[in-house]
Amino acid sequence: MGKIAITGGLLADPAQDSPAHGALLIEDDRIIASGTIDIPSDAEIVVANGLVVAPGLIDLGVFRTDKPAFHYGGITRAALMPDQSLPLDDVGLIREAARAGKPDFWVHPIAAATKGLGGKELAEIGMMQAAGAKAVGTGRSWIADSGVMYRILAYASGLGLTVISHAEDAGLAGRAVATSGETATRLGLAAAPTCAEAMAIARDISLVRETGARIHFRIVTTKAGFDLVRAAKAEGLPVTCGISPAHLFLSDNAVTDYRTFARMSPPLRSEDDRNAALAAVADGTVDVITSSHDPRGPEDKRLPFADASPGVAGAETLLALSLNLVRDGHIGINALMRLLSANPAQILGVDAGGFAEGSAADIILVDPDAPWIIDSDKMAAAAGNTPFDKVPVQGRVRRLMKGGIFYSE
Repeated sequence: MGKIAITGGLLADPAQDSPAHGALLIEDDRIIASGTIDIPSDAEIVVANGLVVAPGLIDLGVFRTDKPAFHYGGITRAALMPDQSLPLDDVGLIREAARAGKPDFWVHPIAAATKGLGGKELAEIGMMQAAGAKAVGTGRSWIADSGVMYRILAYASGLGLTVISHAEDAGLAGRAVATSGETATRLGLAAAPTCAEAMAIARDISLVRETGARIHFRIVTTKAGFDLVRAAKAEGLPVTCGISPAHLFLSDNAVTDYRTFARMSPPLRSEDDRNAALAAVADGTVDVITSSHDPRGPEDKRLPFADASPGVAGAETLLALSLNLVRDGHIGINALMRLLSANPAQILGVDAGGFAEGSAADIILVDPDAPWIIDSDKMAAAAGNTPFDKVPVQGRVRRLMKGGIFYSE
């Protein structure tokens, strides 16, 4: 493929504190230099025209691969949750999932921690790692048996894999579809207290302390949960956590009128918890922002609230919504790219998500100020189940490079 030099842009390098004007030099499918560099005479020049040059987004924990939505949203790699029609608990299924996106984007399968995601018998984690799994996941469910979770963490630790955990105590959450509070009471919805999250996190942190395993809580949504993660990090434990834009920018008021597009797992929380989430992003407690992409059609969403499936189509709105954190002064754009690219890459153990020499040439050119309106009827995703329908946003991906090849403009 030769050499490509991207010039005239503002580099949002996750390894730096602030954006800087500079160039990016790519050879074949790898980055070989960035910053103030000499451009070889034989390099093809791509002029960014003042756009932000950033690593391709790495979406840690999607429930469906969705090429049009991924390309629209600037996602070049996606970690696929094990919750599929056939749970990813088998070597063949892992291999098939890993091939699913090629050559247009990378799919990094997350292996089911237990057979059939049943929470009882450990799956063949080592064999699935050899087949391409980049992490181990409990799926949408919390593993109630502490002995099973201990063995998962100990085994994963020996393999150098991160365990991606769902943080809701099932004994408390049960069949709840909302968070306990005024909104759930007014609507008559089955609800669970927010302490279900903190109790699950506290148990798993205790097991991490015993095993030394790396754990990533895929979505944390409550003040108590963030406090536990913050304390674990201060203790030096290998604990990370993520959140979705929906939990950052919506509270449980969004389910008023039984809006099933706002039904999620975990459910939306109170305004106080939402503000605690923003503070956790600002102080570095949150490591990852994920779209949690889960496109659902009318057969899953046009139902009574309690019967509707949880999940949102979030891939193509991930970047635009997350840029609100920069505009509102919570973090800078380089820090945002750590949350969207560098940190997910580190958790998965892939050489991507940054501009270091040898990193994968997965690049996006972004116009952070480009205005548009989210429209569920016009989304590129397989379904338009977004709770942000008709919300004006800013930020569009103008070009996307995956493995040294531009795929869109």
